[in-house]
Amino acid sequence: MQQQTQPNNQTQTAPSTNHGGHELFDLHEVLGCNINVLDQFMISRQFVQDNELLDILDRQYNFVLSQYNVTAECFTTGQKPSQETSTYMIKQLTQPIYGIKPTQPKKPNQSLAYVKDAGISGHMMGLIKTHASLLTMTAVEVTNPVVRRVLASQVQNYIEMAYEIFLYQNKHAYYQVPQLEASDMQKMLTAFVPATGTPQLPANNKAAATVH
Repeated sequence: MQQQTQPNNQTQTAPSTNHGGHELFDLHEVLGCNINVLDQFMISRQFVQDNELLDILDRQYNFVLSQYNVTAECFTTGQKPSQETSTYMIKQLTQPIYGIKPTQPKKPNQSLAYVKDAGISGHMMGLIKTHASLLTMTAVEVTNPVVRRVLASQVQNYIEMAYEIFLYQNKHAYYQVPQLEASDMQKMLTAFVPATGTPQLPANNKAAATVH
């Protein structure tokens, strides 16, 4: 008797095409937005007056560019990139300043002559926070294991960059942090307590379930 071979339902996919359709659209959005961050940082650089903010902008620009290259490479090849994802370190980690002090009311700029460090740092913050959210949403949709890891590993770095910008803004009273009254804060802090003891989980009804 002639032996019949069973069809193989597992499709062998080359690493470079090891991507789902939805993933392709998501990565195009991530990489496109990554370029937008870099372009906006480059445009903003000419308006920066404070050397500290200029240092933050330059260091973050270089980091974002390096991570863009890593992401683009692993997306194209479907394989581990030639460089590892890096860790972003805040240069000057300070304690936040709490409370509100009087400042001049804000209003839209009437010309480029009014663009100041407060506005530039605000634009930087918005760009970095938006990309952190996009990376998080995309990472949980990616099927390629290498690309998923590369995207996920970048999320914490963008959080650090956003916090660095916040610390700069907070120090200069561009981003002030109000607090609740002490009694209200204490009530909020004690509203939850850790669970104790062993939870009494209900029995699983899998055996009694009807198979459809």
